[in-house]
Amino acid sequence: MSSQNKPKFAALRSVESFKDPRPSIKKRMADGKALRKTVSIAEQGIYRPPKHRIDPITILEEQAKTRIESLIPIRYKRMLQSPFAFYRGGAAIMAQDLANQPTTNITVQLCGDMHVSNFGLFGTAEHRLVFGINDFDETLPGSWEWDIKRLVASALIASDSMGGDKALGKRLVYHITGEYQKRIEQYAKMPYLDLAQEFIGEKDIRKHFSKEHQKKLDAYLKETKGQGNIQILQSLTTLVGKNRKIINRPPLIEHFKKNAFGVPLETLVDKALLNYSSTLLADRQILFERYSLKDYARKVVGIGSVGTNCMVLYLEGDSAEDPLFLQYKEAQRSVLSPYLGESIYRDMGRRVVAGQRLLQGAPDIFLNYGAVQFDINRSQGFYLRQLRDMKGGIAVGSGGVTLQTFPDYAKLFGWALALGHARSGDAAVIAGYCGQSQEFNDSMYSFAKSYAKQNEQDFELFQEAVKSGRLKVAKKKAAV
Repeated sequence: MSSQNKPKFAALRSVESFKDPRPSIKKRMADGKALRKTVSIAEQGIYRPPKHRIDPITILEEQAKTRIESLIPIRYKRMLQSPFAFYRGGAAIMAQDLANQPTTNITVQLCGDMHVSNFGLFGTAEHRLVFGINDFDETLPGSWEWDIKRLVASALIASDSMGGDKALGKRLVYHITGEYQKRIEQYAKMPYLDLAQEFIGEKDIRKHFSKEHQKKLDAYLKETKGQGNIQILQSLTTLVGKNRKIINRPPLIEHFKKNAFGVPLETLVDKALLNYSSTLLADRQILFERYSLKDYARKVVGIGSVGTNCMVLYLEGDSAEDPLFLQYKEAQRSVLSPYLGESIYRDMGRRVVAGQRLLQGAPDIFLNYGAVQFDINRSQGFYLRQLRDMKGGIAVGSGGVTLQTFPDYAKLFGWALALGHARSGDAAVIAGYCGQSQEFNDSMYSFAKSYAKQNEQDFELFQEAVKSGRLKVAKKKAAV
């Protein structure tokens, strides 16, 4: 096979640990600083659209070909809500744009779909409440700039969508980037074992919230701590005769037809759970196998994920007082792969789980991957995690982050991203490149402003495609 035909793979390049002598932290920070001569910080702030940019509608239509056709109108309806909702659903659109920007090629595990709604609180295996990145469906190794550029642009777009002024938008970006600079330098000098055990805990969160916002934070923390399997049992299921079943709320929650691809669905789900269980660690495998499956239903989630196969699985231990709810999510090829290369994992569920463990550091005990075989030529990669056991995603807008609390959260966003990048990449090189000056903040704000304009133009094209009938959208009630 010629070198031209060999597939390109996206792989992490960790700290150079096999050289003797090994490069010191000081040397690696100097190497990072030297990269500014190749790609200046000012240059990072200039947004350049690709010369032959694929229009956003074509990208969305291509994505739809690999998704459940009946659910695509729900996805489009949700994206139609605002420029920020469109941005959330458009990770594939921005991927081609990010691929056209200057880059230092300092590799980290990218979230791949980094935006201000992709954070939340979750419980560790020890049931400690920590703050971090929430969704990893597009995760893939790549240069760190991709994540932070998507994050700062999202802050500006979200602020604009909520009616925030220019001063607030600039403040949000500076809070994100300033905290990222501060934390990436801190982590560059931290022992690796300490870094592996570093989390943003409840006390840390409180320190970042102003006194006038502590009551709102208390309510959010209380709600998250109350998200357990018993609470889900009461809200998501009902008694049907002597058995509990998941409540149908079509089209967002509904039971499947009995067959799929000519195979009884029950058989496919059983095979999927067996495959998932076989790759669990021994202690977790024993725990999982003490539960039996009682019911399952399709559940439409998020914006970017709509159209992929997502399910909620209801399992029980010895009684209904011992429920377990798992979320099944189909894992497709990352939207970054056309530009960064294929995952080193053949199973896309494994790609997602590996990325989550690297970035988040404290996934729940049931996070794991599997694959289900429909026939000889067709299989589906997936991953499972607990549905809502001490989990609280952060909504931006009504009922969540407000214009008043946004600056408090923004620092946490920058902190969490720096922690994820430090776990997977060379924090010293990134810290050396970023430095601690305001030049980096200015550059990222410049990029965010430019890309917000690009997103606005793309959103207008999207609205026109809906108005013309090219893209079909669901009725409002069906999409909520």
